[in-house]
Amino acid sequence: MSKVSMYTISTCPVCQKTKEFFRTRGISFDFIDYDLANENEQNKIAVEMMTGAGRIGFPFVRIGDVVVVGFNPERFEQLLKSENLEPATNQA
Repeated sequence: MSKVSMYTISTCPVCQKTKEFFRTRGISFDFIDYDLANENEQNKIAVEMMTGAGRIGFPFVRIGDVVVVGFNPERFEQLLKSENLEPATNQA
């Protein structure tokens, strides 16, 4: 299982920006688009969000054991470093 996982909305520009943040750094992640999930999966996601962050919001990103709700690149980079998943550096 990936150390980075997220719940997103398929049409959400901020969610797409968050996925792109990790892709461009070569960081693998798992994600589920909440709006495309079935009702049972949506209920499980809502429970996990309330347990993990105490609120529902998208994107919902888990890096290791820490949850970040919303797009917060500074916090993402900080957590990636602490999980030894530092963003790849550009090498020529």
